[in-house]
Amino acid sequence: MAAKVRFYADGSDFQLRNKARIKEWLRQCVEEEDFKLYSVNFIFCSQGRHLEINRQFLGHDWATDVITFDYSEGLVVSGDIFIDPVTVAENAENLCIAPAVEMRRVMVHGVLHLCGHNDKTSRERRAMRALEDHYLRKYYASV
Repeated sequence: MAAKVRFYADGSDFQLRNKARIKEWLRQCVEEEDFKLYSVNFIFCSQGRHLEINRQFLGHDWATDVITFDYSEGLVVSGDIFIDPVTVAENAENLCIAPAVEMRRVMVHGVLHLCGHNDKTSRERRAMRALEDHYLRKYYASV
């Protein structure tokens, strides 16, 4: 089974850099979580499109940075991850971190959802953040 990570644009001109490295990093994250990567699509979309998806599928009427649709079966990871790069950049500015770092956090956040991690409760959010930090350190340690 050939693992595939793909990147698409839906009304966004966002350009992701280091795609090959990011693909390999995400594959390693999935494997460390004891899953197999099958197919993950990252769709970078406009704020309007992202809000439309939020309203239609989640019943939210507010902006978010990432929405994950999980098609995984058993230990095989598959899904679509919609990311609003404008909101990610705004969040990065509010957090005083580089937009590229926040983008990678959001990307691994979506992948962690595909690996079965949730962030509904404060305890789950803390655990998710710890995992995000763990995988971000791995990404930046390999620079």
